[in-house]
Amino acid sequence: MPKKTAKGAGSPTAAPRDLDILREMVELLDSSTALTLSYQRGDATYEVSRAGHAGAHIHHAPPPMALHSLTAPDAVVAPAPSTLKEIKSPMVGTYYGAPEPGAAPYAKVGSRVAPGKVVCIIEAMKIMNEIEAEVGGVIKEVCVDDASPVEFGQVLFRVDPNG
Repeated sequence: MPKKTAKGAGSPTAAPRDLDILREMVELLDSSTALTLSYQRGDATYEVSRAGHAGAHIHHAPPPMALHSLTAPDAVVAPAPSTLKEIKSPMVGTYYGAPEPGAAPYAKVGSRVAPGKVVCIIEAMKIMNEIEAEVGGVIKEVCVDDASPVEFGQVLFRVDPNG
């Protein structure tokens, strides 16, 4: 869990409430796979994000009010646009990362793929369908657990085309 420290000045009643909201948001972010969380309450907007994606801060609308920051080693300001490309499931079925149980996976984090390379199998109606990469690059994230059900259009992999 990120270390939480507070900076800034404000009314004695507003600061603890703002910090409580930010602490809860950081806890929610830590327990999820989300990159950022935003919450608006009245004229205040609260945002908490993971490192490289944004910072924890509060914006108040005029009249100017206090600005409180929650800083942590893994929280910074301004979201970075993602350059990762997604490989999505073309069908409903069961995801398998390897050709057979115990075999090496077709693709894992760090694997280099090229368009047309098989990255997984999706079983649908007892037919094993090889799924090929539509983009080239380095696998940065495998978004599905082996032998789990997948939906049409569900993200299977995230690929860095510049990697």
